[in-house]
Formats: sequence, C-alpha cells, structure tokens
Amino acid sequence: MKKIPVLIFFFALVSYAYPQELHYVFQDITRKNLRMGADKIDVYFPFIQNKRVAVCANHTTTIGDIHLVDSLLSLKINIVKIFCPEHGFRGEAEAGKKVNNSIDKKTGIPIVSLYGSHKKPDSNDLANVDVILFDILDVGARFYTYISTMHYIMEAAAENKVVVIVLDRPNPNGYWVDGPVLKKEFASFVGMHPVPIVHGMTIGEYAKMINGEKWLANAQKCLLQVITMQGYHHSFRYQLPINPSPNLSSMTAIYLYPTLCLFEGTPLSTGRGTDKPFCLLGYPDLPIGTYQFTPKSIPNVATNVPCQNKKCNGFDLTDLGNIIMKNRNFINIDILIEMYRNFPDKDTFFTPFFDKLAGTDALRKQIIEGKTAEEIQQSWEEDIIAFKKIRKKYLLYGDFE
Repeated sequence: MKKIPVLIFFFALVSYAYPQELHYVFQDITRKNLRMGADKIDVYFPFIQNKRVAVCANHTTTIGDIHLVDSLLSLKINIVKIFCPEHGFRGEAEAGKKVNNSIDKKTGIPIVSLYGSHKKPDSNDLANVDVILFDILDVGARFYTYISTMHYIMEAAAENKVVVIVLDRPNPNGYWVDGPVLKKEFASFVGMHPVPIVHGMTIGEYAKMINGEKWLANAQKCLLQVITMQGYHHSFRYQLPINPSPNLSSMTAIYLYPTLCLFEGTPLSTGRGTDKPFCLLGYPDLPIGTYQFTPKSIPNVATNVPCQNKKCNGFDLTDLGNIIMKNRNFINIDILIEMYRNFPDKDTFFTPFFDKLAGTDALRKQIIEGKTAEEIQQSWEEDIIAFKKIRKKYLLYGDFE
C-alpha cells in the first residue's frame, strides 16, 4: 500500500510541472556571455574616485576571478570599510550563524557585520563614508536575506545622505514570478516587502523598486544609482560561476530552493548536512519515498541541522530540479501537500517559522484544509498580476513575457 502514494506523488509532480503555454525559449548563459555591473569600472569609476568608499560584499563580489575589493584597491580607490551579509565576507559562515566584526586579513580593511543583532549600519558606521558600493549575487527568492541587507543599507544611506551604487548581477531565478505575496504582519528579515516568493528581478531592479515604492522607513528615498549589465535578458537561465552560499552548492539546489526552503518551516530535512543540500527531502518516519540519507554536522557549512544523525526516508529531487523546475514557472505546492498528507504527526508539521517564509498564514491553512495545488495557485493569482504591474516599472532588461 505504501507504493501508491509514491506513484501519486510522482505523477502529481510531473503533471503539475509543465505550464500549458511557453512564452519564450530559454537559453543557458554563463558569465562569459555577459558584462556585469562590476565589470564596467569605466562607468562607475568617476563616482568613487577621490571618495571614501564602503563596499557591501561577499565571496560572489568578483571581477572575473579577482575580488572587487582587490581590483579597486589596485586602482587606488579609498575603501574605508567592508559591510558583509549573512555567510560573511568570504562566504564561509553557515546559514543563521553569527558573523562578527573583524579585519580582512588580506587587505587590513575593517569588516562590519550586518548579520545578527546589527543588521543596519548606524551613523557611526557611515561617519567616514561618502559612497556605498553594493555588489552581491542574489538568487531571486524573497527569503534569501541579501535583499534584506540591501534594504537596510539603502535605509541607512538615506538617513545619512550617503550615495548607494548597486553593481547589477543576473538572477538565476529571474525568468519567473510566483508564490504568495507577503502580508505586512508577516514581515521579518526573511521577507521585508510585499512581493511573491519568487520576484523575478535582478538585485539592481529590486533596489529601484524599494526606492520607487517608498518601502524604506518613513517613505524615504536614498541616492541610488544602478550600474546595469550588458547582454542580460530575463528569459536566460544564468549558470552561476560560484556558489552563492554554503548550502546552495549547485544549480539544482538553486532551482529547487524557492520550493524547498519552505520546508525549513517544518521538521523535515532538506538535505542540509549532506552533499546535496536543498536537493533532498525526508524525515525518519516518513512512509513514502525510497531514498535514504543521514544529515550530519558539517563545520562552517551546516551544524545543528534538522534530523541530524538520524536516517531519513524520502526523495532525491535532483532530476526534478534539473529537468522540471528549470523549465517551469510555479512553486511546486504538490510537494508540500504530499509531505503533509504523509507526515506521521500532522500537528507538528508546521513550525511558526513557516508563516514567515510563506509571508502569510494562508498557505499553511490551505494545506491543512486539503486545498489542491491548483486551488492554492489560483488564490494568489490576482496578487501576482498586481505585483507584475509594479515589477514592470523597474525592469532594466528584456522580460520573459
């Protein structure tokens, strides 16, 4: 009898995977096909020359294989400090781990952490700063916290009359928009703005939207400039040259992340603590699935993970990510529904964190009520249409529809 739910689960995934209409033909691209915002030093050099510059950066902040900070120092730019987000300046801190202030060993520049209790630069942090360069690769999901760090950077800059220059980069999930739009009462660091889970915007476009929609405190606007890319289009599937964070270690994980990160608000394991983070899904007592894995503590990558040291039964979703999720434009609600239906203790399936990740309590309630994936999708369709109208105002590149 246990094989029947597995078959239902599989066919639900496949039948729900392909949209009825394709509005474009996608194309895989790599860094060599584009000129990043950071690459266009000739464009932004006049704005940082003879200025006191702070750089908000991490390990993805490169020009070719050279870190942006190193490149600018070679041009005698006066970098007075580095702001770093979750995972740290060199990208070595695991998700949720405190990142401390420090000194960059290579350059001797002070590093100010913007993750933990000090998420927003204060007036002391900006006392000797004229310009902030923001250059971090985002993956296009509302709960990926780099856009929250950018919000606080922009807000602090507005309050202290500091210029913000965003060096734009591609969004590997920039070819679709979906998910419930965040409701104000569920705002947190894993979701600050009334946008869907997948917003389909580059970091530069998103910054323009924050400013233009007056989402900063007291409806302020910062002095913002976006250095655009050359050669980018929203229909492209950008293949990342570097992992954006320790637990997004493959393109498969990045395609699955908008769906699987919702399970961080449940007791299930998403594969953190294995060699396939955000590609696996399971639980020790799950009665469906044939794939088994045991999450372990991995220093600087994943510690204190769900189901640590417990053998989990479930699914390897690698093929789902590579074949289906890459070619579709919907959050896969079927997976959530099927896991809830088969979870041994439904009263403990959802944790309080789930509603923060979803940006609403409606999704949790709909799953408990037994709504179908199609019904749930339809429930947020009007909000998606309204958001797309807002999004359209701030696009800097050709769109996917």
